[in-house]
Amino acid sequence: MRAITAGYDRRAPVVRDATLTVAPGESVGLLGPSGCGKSTLARVAALLHRPDAGTLLLDGAPVHRWRHRAPRELRTAVGVVFQQPRLSADPRLRLTDLIAEPLRATGRRAAVPVRMAELAETVGLTPDLLARRPHEVSDGQLQRACVARALVLRPRWLICDEMTAMLDASTTAALVGVVEDYRASTGAGLLAVGHDRTLLDRWCDRTADWETVTGRSCGGPGAGAPAGKAAS
Repeated sequence: MRAITAGYDRRAPVVRDATLTVAPGESVGLLGPSGCGKSTLARVAALLHRPDAGTLLLDGAPVHRWRHRAPRELRTAVGVVFQQPRLSADPRLRLTDLIAEPLRATGRRAAVPVRMAELAETVGLTPDLLARRPHEVSDGQLQRACVARALVLRPRWLICDEMTAMLDASTTAALVGVVEDYRASTGAGLLAVGHDRTLLDRWCDRTADWETVTGRSCGGPGAGAPAGKAAS
């Protein structure tokens, strides 16, 4: 990401002139307090939010389209895990369908049985949990399903946006372990967003402070998103 400026009102951008690079196979932590714009920048990196200015390069090529307008090969190259699993999960779907949804959406139904078996074991979901809907499981169990969904298409890039903020210590350790095992076995690059320096320093190869990425502190003009925007 080069000189990215982004937000929800061009007159008051949430992110100004942010520059950050993640190399293949590298894990990079993005550290900053709540409300500074980390999630907005993560959404730009995940092709979910078009920046107002700047350049995003994915696999060395500039990105010109975002969201559903982005080519499928780019959309499927990035897996994302959000902070709040209940806001990112369809409440009507059983966990097994939640995980398999990207495969079905990309015409890979034949791969569902094998990938489901692999990922359920990887993230620690038993058959009885897979048959439940989001309101029937805990936040930690639902986030396990969301991690499996992010990995199901075997992405080359992972973005974890405060993935563990709502989890207990044991679930945090388990899911960080899942992500790291995947990264080690595939060579995927990782951007881990958070406000816990200890966790990011232990998890990632290096940690970038928000002030370094943007050249300004969170208390400056344009810091923070309108209520509810950064986590949407």
